[in-house]
Amino acid sequence: MMTFSEKLMDLRRKAGLSQEQLADRLGVTRQSVSKWESGTAMPELVKLISLSDIFGVSVDYLVKDYLEEPESAGGGDDLSAQQAVRLEKKVDELTNYVKGRVYRFDSKTRIFGLPLVSIRFGFVRNGKLSMDNVARGIIAIGNAAIGVVAIGIVGVGLFTFGVVGLGLLSLGIVAAGLGAFGVMALGYLALGVSAVGVYAGGVAAIAAKIAAAVSAVAPTAIGEHASGSHVLLWGDGLTAPEVRAFLLEHHPDLWQPLLDLFSSLGAHIK
Repeated sequence: MMTFSEKLMDLRRKAGLSQEQLADRLGVTRQSVSKWESGTAMPELVKLISLSDIFGVSVDYLVKDYLEEPESAGGGDDLSAQQAVRLEKKVDELTNYVKGRVYRFDSKTRIFGLPLVSIRFGFVRNGKLSMDNVARGIIAIGNAAIGVVAIGIVGVGLFTFGVVGLGLLSLGIVAAGLGAFGVMALGYLALGVSAVGVYAGGVAAIAAKIAAAVSAVAPTAIGEHASGSHVLLWGDGLTAPEVRAFLLEHHPDLWQPLLDLFSSLGAHIK
């Protein structure tokens, strides 16, 4: 008596497919195929139908342990080909409605073992977002994305863009990174409505060295309301040269790009 996992492994090997090749044809990860073949997980109904089409066997043969001989996916069916297509479409629609649908794409081009482009978009109606539904690649796009460039609701990577971003350079509603830009920003250089960093700017900013904001707290603070060892208040207005002179007085070795940035921020607080 053969189990589903044994049948799948046997059919895949007879077809001359690797786990990765089968996964690409099904639009899933290699890890998913590995779990199916180890018996730790079962594919959803839509994937079972796809497997039956790929290997030319019936779904019954795949899932019923007592069926030892492969049955043709189309042999012995009372349904016409057209009816079978309509039935499969209805099954797809029902499965998508009940479980939700995640669009998956991984480019065949790989760099250091990762897809050049990985996309995972959609939703899981009655389940949790698993790692199978996380985009992972050099360029990752999805609900949750991990990559060198990550774009998504939640993004982790060197360069991230999303609602929540964590990376070397991060843009998002909530952003954390070496450079962070967002409504709430946390980073070495943080710019946002609420910003915390070594250098910070925005509406409310707290910094370890320099802050320029409406409300600023830092050893060197520039703002309408400012607190620190060295304070430059907005008063009736500030010009960029005034802010620059103030910064150079207390930070003569300040990196030129930061000097230019905070000179401009200080002159445009309001």
